[in-house]
Amino acid sequence: MPRPMTLGEKILARAAGVKSVSPGDIVLAKLDLCLGNDITAPLAIQAFYQNGGRKVFHRGKVALVPDHFTPNKDIKSAEQAKILRDFAREQKLVHYWDQGEVGVEHALLPEQGVVVPGDLIIGADSHTCTYGALAAFSTGVGSTDLGAAMLTGKAWFKVPPTIKLVFKGRRPADVTGKDLILLAIGRLGVEGANYRALEITGPAIDRLSMEGRLTMSNMAIEAGAKTGIIPPDDITRAYVEARAQRKPRYYLSDPGAEYERVEVFDVTGMEPVVALPHLPSNVVPVSKAKNVVIDQAVIGSCTNGRIEDLRAAAKILKGKRVSPRVRTIIIPATPLVFRQALKEGLMDIFMAAGCIISPPTCGPCLGGHMGILAQGERAVATTNRNFVGRMGHTGSEVYLASPAVAAASAIKGRLALPKEVRGSNWKVGVKK
Repeated sequence: MPRPMTLGEKILARAAGVKSVSPGDIVLAKLDLCLGNDITAPLAIQAFYQNGGRKVFHRGKVALVPDHFTPNKDIKSAEQAKILRDFAREQKLVHYWDQGEVGVEHALLPEQGVVVPGDLIIGADSHTCTYGALAAFSTGVGSTDLGAAMLTGKAWFKVPPTIKLVFKGRRPADVTGKDLILLAIGRLGVEGANYRALEITGPAIDRLSMEGRLTMSNMAIEAGAKTGIIPPDDITRAYVEARAQRKPRYYLSDPGAEYERVEVFDVTGMEPVVALPHLPSNVVPVSKAKNVVIDQAVIGSCTNGRIEDLRAAAKILKGKRVSPRVRTIIIPATPLVFRQALKEGLMDIFMAAGCIISPPTCGPCLGGHMGILAQGERAVATTNRNFVGRMGHTGSEVYLASPAVAAASAIKGRLALPKEVRGSNWKVGVKK
């Protein structure tokens, strides 16, 4: 009789072709997808050829997304993108996006139905854990690992212990998935879940949208976790079955499955939070940081660049104007999100508010382009990391928050709660 297993353990066991696995087991597992971007894939492609690679193991199970330095910011980034383009054409890859089709990888792949529940996925990007929101086991690896995976279709895994996160209570209207995951990281710390799987559950998660869930799984790595998995339910099925390119496999943790520990969070009456520099775990309620003056606001990224995120920002910004001192950059995560925002009139709201609109790109999140910070500048961002120098100069600062908090802060010129600007009589065209 197989031992009771967690959701993540079931996926690893299935992919390894064994009846059961336990934390600490080493398994060689077949991959459902492996991916790289314009920073990591060139090294993986080099490793692929150096190890005798001629054809990828399956042209439908390798995805390449040039999203970090695109549109190309300089000659070097253009050459990186060309390596991906040439390899994708040579290998006739099914999942390659370029020019007007490309989006931020961890928003693009779920949207396109390329990743589905029950998958085992590796990606040469740490935020590959995003797909845990779809009840997949997905994790980041190095470029050499990706090169080997493209050749063999397999990867070694050490089965991680699982920490169960339970979010109970009724979530206040202004509290989002971003706030919930920051709350958890604040308790766990940036190394508190090192090489663990996080299983994210509870009544507050049951009522959370898929966009909010993707945000939470995206930031599991910021607690050191191997992956952040959310059990599938009707919300998962409705999202997946409208777009899945392959048949999903729906797994749930067994009764009696073993967890390393259980962490419970009561979100009743919770206030939106912000992560202060220079760690995602340095979390406080926004009301305790309202004296922080900002120079830039960034709303986008693989964490918060989906249509729900843009709607939340537009709801705050409608009929108002951002502070003259705050450069406010809106980055739809995919072309589909961009088109939907246009259709709903969100872009008109952003432009009337004085925002800058960017094409889909990772750009400023990693200090690449499209919004670099100078020495002494501060940004509030819906991105996932606020390490020293993350978005530019090592003397700059990044504050992590939800789209609504970022939009309210852009209006006020300092960190602010959404309720501070909601219902304001401040009209478009009137500067603060």
